[in-house]
Amino acid sequence: MNSNVIPAQALTPQFTLATEHTFIANASANLLAQERCCDAFTLLSETDNQHMFIAEYFGCNRKRIIESLIEAHGVFKEHVLQLDEHNSPVWQQAHPTKTLLAAKLHKFHYLSGTIRKADLVGRYNVETNEYKPGLLASCHYLFICADSLWKRETLWDLLLEILDKQRYQVHSRFIELPLNCKIVLIGSSHQYGSCWLGEPSFSRHFPLLGELVNEVDLAEHSISNYCDWLAGILTEQQLQLENDALSLLLRFCSKLADHQMRLSLMATNIEHLLAQAKAYGRSSLITLNALTHSIAKLNQRHNASERLSEQNFDDLFINLPTQDEVVGQINGLTVVENAEFSYGEPARITASVHYGDGEVADIERKSELGGNIHAKGMMILSACLYRIFGKDAPLHLNANIVFEQSYQEIDGDSASLAEYCCLISAIAEKPINQSLAATGAIDQFGNVQAIGGVNEKIEGFFKLCKRRGLTGNQGVIIPCSNMQQLNLHQDVIDAVTEGLFSIYQVKHIDEAVEILMQLPAGTADEDNQFPDESLYGLVQSRLESLAGYQEEEASLFARLLDKFKFSS
Repeated sequence: MNSNVIPAQALTPQFTLATEHTFIANASANLLAQERCCDAFTLLSETDNQHMFIAEYFGCNRKRIIESLIEAHGVFKEHVLQLDEHNSPVWQQAHPTKTLLAAKLHKFHYLSGTIRKADLVGRYNVETNEYKPGLLASCHYLFICADSLWKRETLWDLLLEILDKQRYQVHSRFIELPLNCKIVLIGSSHQYGSCWLGEPSFSRHFPLLGELVNEVDLAEHSISNYCDWLAGILTEQQLQLENDALSLLLRFCSKLADHQMRLSLMATNIEHLLAQAKAYGRSSLITLNALTHSIAKLNQRHNASERLSEQNFDDLFINLPTQDEVVGQINGLTVVENAEFSYGEPARITASVHYGDGEVADIERKSELGGNIHAKGMMILSACLYRIFGKDAPLHLNANIVFEQSYQEIDGDSASLAEYCCLISAIAEKPINQSLAATGAIDQFGNVQAIGGVNEKIEGFFKLCKRRGLTGNQGVIIPCSNMQQLNLHQDVIDAVTEGLFSIYQVKHIDEAVEILMQLPAGTADEDNQFPDESLYGLVQSRLESLAGYQEEEASLFARLLDKFKFSS
């Protein structure tokens, strides 16, 4: 068996679950892997005049995070705001007197949407001399949505002013009140960075950053810990999971994290999926069939652009062969990303070579359809080619490489492996097996490096091959370093198991060209010469002929003289 072939069991994450697992929902489980945020929140409770910023991630359930932080790490002192003997308002841990102004009635409150000044500082009625405390006075912890606050610039300035003075004015006819509340802003890491640099006083008042992570590393936390985190979602939605459905849900969460050893904490995505599975199955007990159907329908609702792309291939509007052999042509793999959905789309890459001054031209770049990262990948490809074949003399060829039938911008360096193999094929005039597709980035030393969207790319080429009929010769070449991201659809796994489709992993460009062209790449000797019958030997021979270095073939008369000459 080819050592580059990836076995079927490595194509999806493998989770070991207890036969019977009891879900335990609690605040600590809801804060799984959020050690940084918990540490910052603990410091918030134990320090004076230091407030906190929670940097969340997409798919975070704010409500559950806030409630869990309060339950697990909140500190609540029975403070009351009253007038002292000098008629000055002070916060004290004492029994209220007749001069009571406010008391800590709420553990926390969360403000979002339309925020008013009165929500923060309260109201004062001049006619009745009645003061109604705001949230700064009645809450131990006040959580505020950063976006909502920044939409009201005057309130943002007011909050910073309050934090500067540690006091605030409810009304011009009412005394200033001392601040005794912990402020927690919730927003993005980008917002925190912008405020840190743009607001001089922000760094003084919000030194505590609690950055939430969006995934669990199974090297640090167990599957049981993660199941307890899932219990918070199940308990809130009053759902139960069958064991088989739990295994599928774990694979779904692993796919969200894009890693076999990590599981996603994007709670809202999981909540939506389970709610849809409940609706499809018409039961609060989520079965494997209901969850499988829910995942399939989730993809179907978002794959309209993918179906249009597939039709273009099926109607042969896009020319991309998946059989036979062609010189200077290879199937590359791309990912099309929408806001909420991404899918793989094969792309035909071609290369042509001719005598020239050594330029490897990127037609995408010249036509302004190639991004900067793609241009960088092409430069690395050229450097790699020169490292192997241009050590002793300049290369006397020009090459043109292009994504055929591509009419939008292409960026990224994940096609550089395929482009390199295509260029080698064109120079050596050795055909490439069109049943295979390749993806991977390369460095100047020929090492194949990881790329993004590996699952989408594999599945995109597999779907095309399946629609045309699986032959057993089709497959995909990926970087070895992407194996830990593999989380493929069951159809792909079944096809690999049955020997109808293959996935190869490579660490170096030499392995890729050998798989694609079924010829040893060859190893250079001390004079940097490759064996004549090797692939690189053919490349070297072609390059030498373009440069005019090869010895001219002797004439018939010269060969006869050489044959019959006598030694003296």
